[in-house]
Amino acid sequence: MSVLRVAVAQVNTLVGDLEGNTELIAAAIDRASSADADVVVLPELAVTGYPVEDLVLKPGFVRASRAAVEKVAAGTGACVAIVGFADGDGDDVWNSLAVCAHGRIAGVYHKRYLPNYDVFDEMRTYRTGDQPHELYEIAGVAVGVSICEDAWIPDGPVTQLARGGARVVININGSPFRVGKDPVREQVLRDRISEGGVPIVYANLVGGQDELVFDGGSMVLDGRGEVIARAPRFVEDFMIVDVSAPPNETIEAYPMVSLTPARPAPRSGLEPRIVDELDPRAELWQALVLGTRDYVHKNGFEDVCLGMSGGIDSSLVAVLAADALGPENVHGVLMPSRFSSDHSVSDAEILCSNLGVEARTVPIEPAHAAFLEMLAPSFADHPADVTEENVQSRIRGVVLMALANKFGWLVLTTGNKSELAVGYSTLYGDTAGAYASIKDVWKTTVYDLCRWRNDLAGREIVPESVLTKTPSAELRPDQRDDQSLPPYDVLDPILIEYVENDRTVGEIIARDIAPPDEVRRVCRLVDIAEYKRRQSPLGARVSAKAFGRDRRVPLTNHFRG
Repeated sequence: MSVLRVAVAQVNTLVGDLEGNTELIAAAIDRASSADADVVVLPELAVTGYPVEDLVLKPGFVRASRAAVEKVAAGTGACVAIVGFADGDGDDVWNSLAVCAHGRIAGVYHKRYLPNYDVFDEMRTYRTGDQPHELYEIAGVAVGVSICEDAWIPDGPVTQLARGGARVVININGSPFRVGKDPVREQVLRDRISEGGVPIVYANLVGGQDELVFDGGSMVLDGRGEVIARAPRFVEDFMIVDVSAPPNETIEAYPMVSLTPARPAPRSGLEPRIVDELDPRAELWQALVLGTRDYVHKNGFEDVCLGMSGGIDSSLVAVLAADALGPENVHGVLMPSRFSSDHSVSDAEILCSNLGVEARTVPIEPAHAAFLEMLAPSFADHPADVTEENVQSRIRGVVLMALANKFGWLVLTTGNKSELAVGYSTLYGDTAGAYASIKDVWKTTVYDLCRWRNDLAGREIVPESVLTKTPSAELRPDQRDDQSLPPYDVLDPILIEYVENDRTVGEIIARDIAPPDEVRRVCRLVDIAEYKRRQSPLGARVSAKAFGRDRRVPLTNHFRG
């Protein structure tokens, strides 16, 4: 058995920051060289950041990407670097990796399978790689290289490389998070190993990019499919692993580029490192925290503000923001109206105190009264209805945006996925803001996360009164959510079937999870709220089907299946 010492650099890149990303890569190469690694592996499109989307339609950007990877290559020595970048030739662009060593690019691989489902639409921007496979002799070991989706294909590139002589296959990734994704990835790698019988090095990106969150979790599996090393998730990491590779075979299938010869002397062994699996609520929490932190910081902000109503949703967003940014950078804005209950104000104040965040009170009654007086002549012959309720929410949106403009803050909205689904929100009111941290979190999960976070802290951060009170928008006297919507433990199962599982109304009724009329009403609310969702801010995608990238339905739509 030969031993290949592999360094996996799980880095958090920034889309478009070619200079900054290149510095990250160069630092990883230096660190790997100092650790006597034979090869250092960076994630998919590490040079450009991922996903690049339509930036790769700019020829100048693609040229700059190529120049950046050439600069990386110029700084390499005997430690081989596997680096993702965007490669182009005229109008053709490929999602690519470069194999760099001894101051040059020794080879380039173009991704062969382009995902075109869920959040992916790579066929829109990239060409499919079709060049012949090559192997690279690194420390005497025949190594094959591949990119992300290539590993998900049965008998695809990873298996072909193994059967063609590769003794280790390296797979670089930009695999976004969703709840339950990590075991699926591991099983995919095991499936490829069962086909090819050689170890796989899986390097994944970490960090938030707009609505996507990349959770890392890079891993190395041996030729039996056992995980011999695993990096932590949701944080940057640098992992060094000794991978035992079977002897090279003389197979004529693919040519081999010789980079570094076998090492003549053994090195001191490394203890494998395997981090513990995360509880589903822990991984969801870390994803929401990372998505919020990176959206704020990568867009040049330090502080955020949000409306504090004393309700469960704003409480959750405040705790997430404090974890993500530090409590000193979170500003809770209490905006009581004539309908706000005393306990709502006190609950919000207690939460802010528990977190150590600023609690700023801006009563909206003067503005509310002025609006009603201003509109009175126009509304004279019409009874009060939801219009007057929505005015309050829109005033609050104006207050938050004014504070954000004045102090250079970013506004976090506090709506959850259940409300977003059925349109239980005010357009240009509580939907006004820059980032919606929990827009992909169902209401019932909001409660679970708050209780979990309290348990984790070993103390009451979210007050028990917030967890037990009846949800209310408090826009009219004695208002409760269940006056407009089914109870959330009834609503969420319907929404999950309609939104995430793509079942028709008839199919949901057949599953007998709620009365037929309730199912029809809820699904109709989802359909007619699409125009609101198109105008709502983005937020962290954490489910298998989030509103936005994942779920794209027409606004003008008369299907009532």
